[in-house]
Amino acid sequence: MPSVSHPKKPGKLLRLLAEKYPTKESVMSRLIYLQGQLVLPKGVEHFMSDLHGEYAAFQHILNNCSGVIREKVDYVFGARMPPEEKAEFCTLLYYPKEKIEQVTKARRATPAWYRENIARCLELARLMSWKYPASKLPALIPERLRSVIVELLATRPDADAAQLAYQQRLLASIVQADAGAEFLEAFAAFVKRLAVAQFHFVGDFFDRGSRPDAILDRVMALPDVDIEWGNHDVLWMGAALGSRACIASVVRNCLRYDNTDVLERGYGISLRALVTFAQHLYPDKAPIQAAEKAITIMLFKEEGRLIERNPDLQMESRRLLHHIDFRGACAVLPQENKRYELRKAYFPTIDENTDDPYQLTEEEDAILHDLCISFTESPALHRHVDFLYRKGSLYLTCNGNLLFHGCVPMNVDGTFREVTYGGKTYAGRRWLDFCDQMARAAYLHREPAALDFLYFLWCGRLSPLSGREVKTFERTFLEDRTTWEEPADPYYRLLDDEETCENVLKEFGLAPKRGHIINGHVPVKVKKGETPVKAHGRAIVIDGGFCKAYHSKTGISGFTLLSNSRGLRLLAHQKIADVRTALAENGDIESVSETVELVSIHTTVGDTDQGREMQEEITDLYNLLLAYQNGVLKPQG
Repeated sequence: MPSVSHPKKPGKLLRLLAEKYPTKESVMSRLIYLQGQLVLPKGVEHFMSDLHGEYAAFQHILNNCSGVIREKVDYVFGARMPPEEKAEFCTLLYYPKEKIEQVTKARRATPAWYRENIARCLELARLMSWKYPASKLPALIPERLRSVIVELLATRPDADAAQLAYQQRLLASIVQADAGAEFLEAFAAFVKRLAVAQFHFVGDFFDRGSRPDAILDRVMALPDVDIEWGNHDVLWMGAALGSRACIASVVRNCLRYDNTDVLERGYGISLRALVTFAQHLYPDKAPIQAAEKAITIMLFKEEGRLIERNPDLQMESRRLLHHIDFRGACAVLPQENKRYELRKAYFPTIDENTDDPYQLTEEEDAILHDLCISFTESPALHRHVDFLYRKGSLYLTCNGNLLFHGCVPMNVDGTFREVTYGGKTYAGRRWLDFCDQMARAAYLHREPAALDFLYFLWCGRLSPLSGREVKTFERTFLEDRTTWEEPADPYYRLLDDEETCENVLKEFGLAPKRGHIINGHVPVKVKKGETPVKAHGRAIVIDGGFCKAYHSKTGISGFTLLSNSRGLRLLAHQKIADVRTALAENGDIESVSETVELVSIHTTVGDTDQGREMQEEITDLYNLLLAYQNGVLKPQG
C-alpha cells in the first residue's frame, strides 16, 4: 500500500477528486483497475526518424510495425500454416483492401476464404490483446464494427461445444451478410493498433522525398504519437508562419530535389510566378533549374538581412553576398581572407555597383510576398503545422530515454557549450528549453525575432537541430570543393564516448547507466562500417537513410527501433517492399535485427512514466478513501 496522509481537513485536491469519485465504491473500483494495470507488460514503443517524404517506405513499415505483426503471425500459427500462406496472410493484414481486391479478381474470395481469414484475424487479435486491459480494447477497434468484434473476442471456442458453435455461427453470419471484406479491414486495423502502443518520430518528415504530406496524414491518424522536431520540420513550420527566409529555403529544397508536387498538389502553393520570372532571367536553363537559381539569390538576400538584424545568432559567416567581387568573378571568404573563383559570375538581380547586394528587386519582393500569402493561407499546410506544434517538442524524456533530433551543443572537451542570446547565457538542457520556447513564441505570437529564430534552428551552427556550419553559398558558387566542408558540432564525434553520453543523460534528469539517447539527423554509413549503437548502447542513432538519395551512402534503407517489455531491438532494413511488390509477391521488409538491450525481468506498465503517474493517482485515491472512512469527507452514496 502506498504512503498516505491523514488529513484533518480535506485539501483542494481531495475535494476535486471527490467530485470525480463521489462514493467509496467508485474509489475502490478505480484503485483495483489501476493496481491491476501496473503488472501488465509494457506496450511496444516504435521509433522512427528522418523519413524525409519517403511515403512508400513509411507506409510499409507502419503497416507491418517493423516486423512485429509478422513475428506474431509466426508465433500464433507456427507450423500450422506453410510459409507462403503466412506471407499472404501478412500481406492481407498490411494491405487488406488491396489484397481483397486482388483475391476477388482471381475468384478466390469464396465464403470459406473469408471465414478462414476472419477466424485467423480473431485468433491473432485475441493473443495480442492480452497485454491490454479489457476496458481499453473497444477504443482500439474501428467503431462501425466494434460491437461484433468485441463479441467475437469474448467467445471461448476451446471451452465447450456451445462456445465453438456460437463463434462459428457469428463468422458464418458475417459472410452471409456480405460483410467479410469490411470485417477483414477492421481486424487488420485492430491488429496494427494492438501491435504498437506508442509511436515516436524523432524528426524530419519534410524535404527530399515527394510525400511528406501523406506521411503526416497517416501519422495524425495514429493513436499515441509524439514528435521531436527536426531541422527540416522547423523550416516548414517557419515557412507556414510567414518567415520569408524559411519560405525561400523550402522552395529551393523542393526545386533542388524535384519534388514540387508537395507544394503545388499537397499544399496548393503555386510556383508559376517564380518559374515565369526565372525563365526570363535564365533563358538557357530548364524551368526548374532556372527557378532554383532565382530563388537561391532571393534566399541569400533574405538570409543576409536576417543575420544582420540578429547578431546573437552568430551566423555572420553565412552572410557572404557582399564579399563577392563581381568584376573579378571571385569571392573573398572573410574567415580566411582568401580569394576563390566563382563557378558562374552571372547575377542578373544584383546591381554590381550597389553597396547593398541584399536589396530585393521589385519583382523578387513581389514573388516572395505572394509566396508568403500562399504559405500562410494554405489550410492543408497549417493543419500539419498545428499538429507538429501540438504533438511536438525540441526533445522528450520518455521511459528513461532521451529523444531529440540533432545535438546538445558542446565544446571539444565534452562540456556543454554556452550560448548567449538576448543578454542571457544558456547551455545544455537550458539552451534546448529556450530554443523550444522561441519556436512556440513564433507560433503563438508571430514575433519577428522568434520567426527569425526558426530559420536559425534550421541551419545555425549553434542550433541543437542542426549543429553544423552549413555551406550553401560555397556549394552553390565556389569551384574549390575544400570550401564545401561543413564542420559539425563536437557532440557528433563525442557521441561514441560513454562518459559524454552519461553526462547528457544526467543533464536531462535521467539515469546515466540505464537511459539511452535516441538520436536522428546524421545518416549512419553502415556500408563504411559505422554502427548506430554508440558508447556501449548509451546512444542509438536511428537515421539509417530512408531517403532514396542516401541509400548509396548508407547501404541500407533505414533503421527503426523497438522497445518492448523484453528490451530494445534495432532493425536495419535492407530492402523495403513497395505496395505493388507486397501484393504481387507477398513481399515484405528484409531486415537485420540487433538486440541492443535485453532485460532479465520483463518491464511492466508500473516501470514506465505512465505507471509512475498511475502510482501518484493511486496514492491520491487511498487518501480519498481514508478521508471517506474517517469522516473527513462525506461520500455521496
